[in-house]
Amino acid sequence: MTDDRAVLPTHEDEPHAEASDARLNWLRAGVLGANDGIVSVAGIVVGVAAATADRAPILTAGVAGLVAGAVSMALGEYVSVSSQRDSQRSMLAKERRELDEDPEDELAELTAIYEAKGLSRETADQVARELTRHDAFAAHVDAELGIDPDELSSPGQAAGASALAFTLGGILPLLAILLPPPTWRVPIAFVAVLIALGLAGWISANLGGSPVRKAVLRVVVGGALGLAVTYGIGHLVGTAVG
Repeated sequence: MTDDRAVLPTHEDEPHAEASDARLNWLRAGVLGANDGIVSVAGIVVGVAAATADRAPILTAGVAGLVAGAVSMALGEYVSVSSQRDSQRSMLAKERRELDEDPEDELAELTAIYEAKGLSRETADQVARELTRHDAFAAHVDAELGIDPDELSSPGQAAGASALAFTLGGILPLLAILLPPPTWRVPIAFVAVLIALGLAGWISANLGGSPVRKAVLRVVVGGALGLAVTYGIGHLVGTAVG
C-alpha cells in the first residue's frame, strides 16, 4: 500500500506549474508583440523620414501605423484565441457527454492512460478509480486533454495584451524619430530601434531557453536590414515624387 501511494500522481504542484507556464506564455507573447511594434512602426517612420524632413507627415504616418498595427494585432489575437477557446469548450462538452453515457469505458480509458505512463495495471486502476470518485470530469480532462476548465484562454485579455505590447513597442521608434533634430532623426532612430530589438531578443531567448547570442544577432541583423530597405525605398520615392 505504501508503494502504491508513492507513485500516485499528486496534483498539488500542477496549478503552480501551469500558472508559471501561462505567465511565461504571456511574457513571450508580450515580447513578440512589442518586437512587431518596434519593427513595423520603425519601418514606416524611417521610410517617411527618408522622403521628407517635415515632422507632420512623419507623425501622421507613425501614428497611423501604430494604431492600425495595434488594431490588427488585437483582432488577429482575438480571432485566434476565440477559435482555440471554442475548440476547448467543444472537447470539454464531448468529454462530459462520454462520461455520462459510458462511465465504465471512460474509467478503462483513464486506467490505460496511467498504465501507459508506467504504472502497473493494479496501481493504474486504483489511481483511476480514486480520481474518478473525487472528480471524474476533472480527472479525465486533465489526463486526456490537458485542459483546466477554469483556466480557458480569454480572447479579450489576449487581444488587449497584444495591442498594448504592440503600442508600447511602436512608441519607441516614433519618439526616436520625432524628438531629435532633422539631421539626427534617422541615425538616432536606427540606434534606438536596434538596441530595443537586441533587448527584446535577449528577453525572448531567456524566456525560451534558447541561445542568447544567436537570438539577439538574428533580430538585430533582421531589423537593420528591414530599416535599410525601408529607408532606401523612402528615399527613392521621395526623390521621384519631389
